[in-house]
Amino acid sequence: MSVYSKRFDGRGFDELRSMSAKVGVIPRADGSAMFQIGKTMAYAAVYGPRDLHPKFMQNPETGILRVNYNMMPFSGHGNRVRPGGGRRSKEISMVIQNALLPVLNLKEYPNAVVDIFVELPQTDAGTRCAAITAAAMALADAGLEMKDLVCAVAAGRVMDKVVLDLNYLEDSHEDGADIPVAILPNSGKVTLLQMDGEVTREQLKEAITKAKDACKKIYELQKAALKERFVRE
Repeated sequence: MSVYSKRFDGRGFDELRSMSAKVGVIPRADGSAMFQIGKTMAYAAVYGPRDLHPKFMQNPETGILRVNYNMMPFSGHGNRVRPGGGRRSKEISMVIQNALLPVLNLKEYPNAVVDIFVELPQTDAGTRCAAITAAAMALADAGLEMKDLVCAVAAGRVMDKVVLDLNYLEDSHEDGADIPVAILPNSGKVTLLQMDGEVTREQLKEAITKAKDACKKIYELQKAALKERFVRE
């Protein structure tokens, strides 16, 4: 196995890219947020709870969460992203939905829907994790009852090293693996764990540990952004 002695962007192996977060960025949404990590930027807007139409889609027992994830056409590396989404967008939308559902109580909103729209104007790997982190803040901004926030980051393997918060060069490396992880920071429960590539059991444990530790830092940033929003008001 080749040796990865220095990261492509010069960071330490356990170092996150620079981050920023802001809540209340889209005036007409019920809740909204922006989260940026490195060159990956996600905007999330929440609308609802509102009546779900057509009525045959309604659930009289509970409200429904819908997520729409979209990378803008020239947001990333390489070829232009096809507008309107495709199979990958639908898959990631479902991943985000499943990562967020455990913290929401939608039983009080029968026959209703909560819509989350996530747009990524700029990407450099870690898009689903940035989307989850932004969407969780937007849900909190919308005033929905939540048991916890959700924060997410990708760890992974590049050659012989387990690294945190992969960038595009690391994520697309031919000898590597990408492991997105989403955490409920107060309980430590995992709501997303995926893996693209091969790792040993020990490397997987190390990656999850690093991701959990990093999510504590992301959680502090989320809280600070939400507090700043209330101060502004």
